[in-house]
Order: sequence, then C-alpha cells, then structure tokens
Amino acid sequence: MGISQNLSFLGMVASASLLVQVVMGILLLASLMSWWYIFQKYASIGRMQRRSRDFERDFWGGADLATLYGRVNARRDAFGMEKIFESGFEEFLKMKKQGVSDSDMLLQGTRRAMTASFQREIDYLDTNLSFLGTVGSTSPYVGLFGTVWGIMNAFEGLANVAAATLAHVAPGIAEALITTAMGLFAAIPAVIAYNRFSHDIDRLQTQFESFMDEFINILQRQVIRA
Repeated sequence: MGISQNLSFLGMVASASLLVQVVMGILLLASLMSWWYIFQKYASIGRMQRRSRDFERDFWGGADLATLYGRVNARRDAFGMEKIFESGFEEFLKMKKQGVSDSDMLLQGTRRAMTASFQREIDYLDTNLSFLGTVGSTSPYVGLFGTVWGIMNAFEGLANVAAATLAHVAPGIAEALITTAMGLFAAIPAVIAYNRFSHDIDRLQTQFESFMDEFINILQRQVIRA
C-alpha cells in the first residue's frame, strides 16, 4: 500500500486500529446527534420567541383579558407566554367561581399556577441542551484519547523497522490526528449552539418572569376595584 493511498481519509480510517475506529464512530455519532438537536432547538426556540412577541403585542394592545383568554384557549396549542397566561387566568377564574374573595389567596393561587406552567415551559426549552454541553466539553478529550492511542500504536509498529523514515511514521500519525480533528468538529458547533441557546433561554425566562409580575399587578388592580 503506497503512502498516498494510506494518507487518503478513507484509507487512514480503514487502517486505524479498532479502538481508534470506535472512537471515530462515537465522535461521528455525537456530531450527527448534535446537529439534529441544534436544528430542532433552533426551530423550537425561534417559534417560542415569535409567539411570545405576538402574544405580548396583543396583551399590551388593550385586549380584554377574558377575550384574550378565550382566544388563546381556543387555539389548543398554546405554549410559552401564552400558556403561562392561560394557566394563570384559568386558575384565577376557577377560584372566583369557587367563591374565593380574599385577594391574597386569589393572587397566590394565580401565581402558583403560572409558576408551574413557567417551569414546564423552561424545562421544555432545556430539553437536550445538556447533551450539547456534554458533547462540547468532552469531544476534544475523546478525540485526544484516540489520537494518543493511535500514536502509541504507530510508534509501536516502528519497533520492527530497522530504519524509521517519514514514510513509516506519517500514515500512523496522520490517522491518529484524525480523531483530534473529529473531536473538534463535534465540539465547536455544540459549544457555539449551547452558548447561543442558553442566552436565548435566559432572555425568554426573564421575559416570562417579568410578564408574570406585570400580569399579577393587573389582576391585583382588578381585584381591588372589584
């Protein structure tokens, strides 16, 4: 087998030791799964951001709360800020129908309902985010392990060679370094996506918390006027 053939990508992968090939397979699988979650998370976060902006525009546009609640409830696919509002206002109406007149109990029950819905929405946004963080932090080390193992095998193979030359060393070193490159290829997009999505989720979380406080204030003024 010539040097040029050994230094082709497929040739180096095929000639690598079994353990190095396993490491390459793990890194390839991690990379593919990362990209799947990246596209999935990008779509879900973007959709929640758009729906939250649309809902805030309607909410602060002077729409009647009961009318807005009926509109959100009729959609059957409310999520994000819509779901938090729906859960809170639904609990508020339910407690009023039950004859609860104490304003503190009404507002506390409403806040508890919104907090539970808020937590579910944040948990949904955080789904699979830890996987991206894990891939981003561990893939370089997994690739480095494969590289070290491959280099050890390459130098071990030189023990039976009378005169070691670049032609003997280069293929083994090159195939070992592929795992480092694959580790970085898996890690870099995962780290970038993890940081970007974490930032977007933090912003959404802040928006949701601010909305909950403002909505409670609106309900409190209504209860006091009543």
